[in-house]
Amino acid sequence: MSDIVEARARTVQGTVRGVVERDVAVFRGIPYAAAPVGARRFRAPEPPEPWEGVRDALAFGPTAPKRPYAPPLDRLLPDPAVPGEEWLNLNVWTPSTERAEGLPVLVWIHGGSLLHGSSAVPVYDGSAFARDGVVLVSVNYRLGVEGFGLFPDAPANRGLLDQLAALEWVRDNIAGFGGDPDRVTVAGESAGAVSIGALLATDRAAGLFRRAVLQSGAPAALTPDAARRTTELIAERLGVPATAAALAAVDPEALLTAQTGVTSGGNPLTGRNSFQIVVDGELLTRDPAEAPHTGAAAGIDLLMGTNTEEYRLWFVPGGLTERISRLKLRLALLKFKVPNATARTYRANRPDATPGELLGALATDLLLRVPLNRLADARADAPGSTYVYEFGWPSPVQRLGACHALELGFVFDTLAHPDTMALTGPHAPQELADAMHRAWVEFATTGDPGWPSWDASRPVRFFGPGALDLVLAPRDDELRGWEPYRKQP
Repeated sequence: MSDIVEARARTVQGTVRGVVERDVAVFRGIPYAAAPVGARRFRAPEPPEPWEGVRDALAFGPTAPKRPYAPPLDRLLPDPAVPGEEWLNLNVWTPSTERAEGLPVLVWIHGGSLLHGSSAVPVYDGSAFARDGVVLVSVNYRLGVEGFGLFPDAPANRGLLDQLAALEWVRDNIAGFGGDPDRVTVAGESAGAVSIGALLATDRAAGLFRRAVLQSGAPAALTPDAARRTTELIAERLGVPATAAALAAVDPEALLTAQTGVTSGGNPLTGRNSFQIVVDGELLTRDPAEAPHTGAAAGIDLLMGTNTEEYRLWFVPGGLTERISRLKLRLALLKFKVPNATARTYRANRPDATPGELLGALATDLLLRVPLNRLADARADAPGSTYVYEFGWPSPVQRLGACHALELGFVFDTLAHPDTMALTGPHAPQELADAMHRAWVEFATTGDPGWPSWDASRPVRFFGPGALDLVLAPRDDELRGWEPYRKQP
């Protein structure tokens, strides 16, 4: 149409054509690696073929093979699927490709348990970041068995290799979009944050970013022996050997069906068969939980935190909260090896909590808040600064409270989008989005989100109802109930 204003940018592979939307230049579906199909399937990513002329970058590129979230989460977490084979693509939002230069860059790695999600999720629209002077890049990567299945005849962590390839594309090309390759912040939520924890532990990532944001995800990985089971169960369902060669010959829809059958029936808090990043001895040679405070990663500035009631996204919609009895709670406490004194502290602080709510609070802290606090403590003397936040605004939707993923619409300043409202409802406070989005912009721009960095007083910026608050050592009595805090005076 004649009223469309196009934008152009030059990449190593060729020129791309985007579009200007509300004074922001947007480029969608740019390939950063060749399509991982045919002979390239289950292999490390390879550079895309160059093109002649101008390539359209007007629509989101294909998304990695996946299935929607199971009900009722599918209504709360819309997850668009775009057909096609060039899954390894990215999008760029920038204030300008002509006048701007040297702008800070934020690269977004989506979450979704390494099974769901994509850069096409509307909540991740990068317009507000570009509006505020930050070039936003969002990335697709291989999911599930394609990206994280563990085989004897294929490289491990292929999805992580994809993310590295995307970051290398940013290094080589982002100047053409007005960005500074030396001012890159990598950010992610949930599985995206876990991925960043692994990136911090890989030598290949050195120099690709100077700051990192971990939202509701702690660095973690499994040994190959522990990670192999999910791939083996999928192969058993299909009646083939657990090799890349055998699964490559399986119909893709049948492979997705088997993958869904093996990985369904649980959640990140209650446990299930899942895909995880693996300490494979090649790309990833050490425990990611140790990496952010050692070696080169110790100099990376970190912004990280959790939502107050992460568990509610997984417990509440399906009614699990109500189904947890006192007996099931006691059994869970034994399974998680929760000290009796710790459980008593949580009960005392929540006198009206049901057994399900109490278990959710304990599991949230065990899996997310405790390891992130430990990481912050370990980095207290590191050369890079560490900033910690907590998001506590409670959603009125289905009693979700301050649940997992709720902060995303606030960080991206996309509260007005209907897909965001599925989780937040229609009346989420814009002033809270303004504050949280501004903190992320400031961190990407200057390395300082606007509150004191972590030290012995444990300052936490609380984004919640009412005025913003800086809290020192929130709920420290609960944290001290977990190792190693129990040993501290």
